[in-house]
Amino acid sequence: MRGWAVARNHREFFHVDLERDWDSIPGYPPGFASITLTDTLDPKRQTGRRTRVLRIDPGVVLTRQVVHDHCEEVFLFQGDLVVGCDETGAGGEVFTAPTYAIRPENIRHGPFSSRAGCLMFESHYYEAES
Repeated sequence: MRGWAVARNHREFFHVDLERDWDSIPGYPPGFASITLTDTLDPKRQTGRRTRVLRIDPGVVLTRQVVHDHCEEVFLFQGDLVVGCDETGAGGEVFTAPTYAIRPENIRHGPFSSRAGCLMFESHYYEAES
């Protein structure tokens, strides 16, 4: 994670370099990368939030489903995302930008691929108890 990812401190508009600031994502294949913007997500205490930009390169496949113990919102703002494909990237449902998804905790989703590559804005967070 880059040194400028902040824990919900105030920062008035700062440059995000979509050419160079990418980090690999542990547990994901090469071709999946992210730029973390904020991160206070704490799975042990089930508190906090993470926002990031996610990139999937063309033809890359995540061959497994994913499930989180937190909520997730995803805005696909460039390219295409294939959801429910097989291990070669075939099949599944193709979504093209602009499109949006919201998932409560413990929802299985995936496998994923992108035919032309894509960029997404993600927000992961724990729901506040009432």
